[in-house]
Amino acid sequence: MIAEFLLPDLGEGLPEAEIVQWLVDEGDEVSLNQTIAEVETAKAVVEIPSPYAGTVRGIHAAAGDVVAVGSPLVSFAVGEADATPTPPGVAPRSAESAADTPAADDAEPRVADEPRTTERESAPAATPNLVGYGAAPASGARPRRRPRAAGTTATAEIEHAVHRSAPHDVVPAAAADSAPERPRSTPPVRKLAKDLGVDLVLVAAAYPGDLVTRAHVEEFAARAASTGAASVAPTPARASADPFSLASTVPPAVSSDPRTTRTPIRGVRKHTAAAMVRSAFTAPHATTFLTLDVTATTELLASLKTDRALDGHRIGVLAIVAKAVCLALGRTPALNARWDEGAGEIVEHHFVNLGIAAATDRGLVVPVVRDADALPLVDLADAIAELAGTARAGRTAPADMTGGTFSITNVGVFGVDAGTPILNPGEAGILAVGAVRRTPWEHHGEIALRDVLTLSLSFDHRLVDGAEAARFLTDVAGVLREPGRAMLLR
Repeated sequence: MIAEFLLPDLGEGLPEAEIVQWLVDEGDEVSLNQTIAEVETAKAVVEIPSPYAGTVRGIHAAAGDVVAVGSPLVSFAVGEADATPTPPGVAPRSAESAADTPAADDAEPRVADEPRTTERESAPAATPNLVGYGAAPASGARPRRRPRAAGTTATAEIEHAVHRSAPHDVVPAAAADSAPERPRSTPPVRKLAKDLGVDLVLVAAAYPGDLVTRAHVEEFAARAASTGAASVAPTPARASADPFSLASTVPPAVSSDPRTTRTPIRGVRKHTAAAMVRSAFTAPHATTFLTLDVTATTELLASLKTDRALDGHRIGVLAIVAKAVCLALGRTPALNARWDEGAGEIVEHHFVNLGIAAATDRGLVVPVVRDADALPLVDLADAIAELAGTARAGRTAPADMTGGTFSITNVGVFGVDAGTPILNPGEAGILAVGAVRRTPWEHHGEIALRDVLTLSLSFDHRLVDGAEAARFLTDVAGVLREPGRAMLLR
């Protein structure tokens, strides 16, 4: 019997994945739960285990191909006993009916914080294990389409818009079955958008409503031109395709012009682009700066390095800043909140899930330290180091990059002093930490060489007033100037 394994929903509502490499070939014998491939989503590289014990009869996508969730991935030759019960993401079929089996219906993903080891330890030996990413058993129905609801344009549609838009830390975790309808507009407006090189999906995201008008397109194009934002006009191949098709044509890797190179927008870059477009067009950004003397902090860190009790722990400036941020957020809760447009509410968090931006070979990712405010300094430093290492290796789980309430980006590691970081969607603030420089500085009425750095705080001006942002930055700076002041903030 031939059983076809369909690419499952990898747990975050992501609509597609790119094949990184195959670990099996056609004709290979595989065992249950043997790793057969590595795939890259917009958030992580994921290992795919075999749902069957059998023989690989067909591989339906090559390394580098982008495969939509629910599309055939690999076929197995299995016995009747091995083919039941049907595991998630698998469509058993006879060879004669293989072409007629519908794609599996989407299902509710597991809770992101559910330990992935629980099912592996308690499940029967014959149960396939999709390492926490498998969907529930399929219903056999085709995927449903939901109409676009008012107020959801800026979240659901941007995920699809990036297929046709040009590209900095998370695509909204939309359900696998949510396929927004094409933006409503008239033929002249669509032609105008094409002539101006504007994507209508991004216009609809920027101007929520029932109909995209000529004025919307013209204003969007003017704003994009004034800010230097790129907006790519659809090619003829794209224009003729379903605008939300996950198998849409991508540009060739090499341009016909030898002086230019075209690279498909995929994975983390596409994910980052969607997040930044969404943030830039929904949250009014403002940034404030503070340059300060952190010599007391660097002296503290030097003394900690000689403490044998801390052998094996790497505590640096970033860890001290992260601890100061957690303490300061307790005094400025507006920066640890979320603007809920749909409900017309401000959601204030009574915990801190701290995002730490990490530059990787795959692009910029922001893994999250959960309940960072409850961690002692040493544990916080260890958590940051572990997440950063996992991110650089490309092994961060999708669930570890969601749910942040405030973020930090350490631009100082690149020798940069300051910047204007863009907010993560759903967060009210992000703090950029500049390089520590030995600088002439006024100290006790005299000029002395001191360790100096600059903090740059970007915030959502809908949620945070300038006075609140200044108070938060002053509180963080107070801890860095005199680490002992941390005891006064809690």
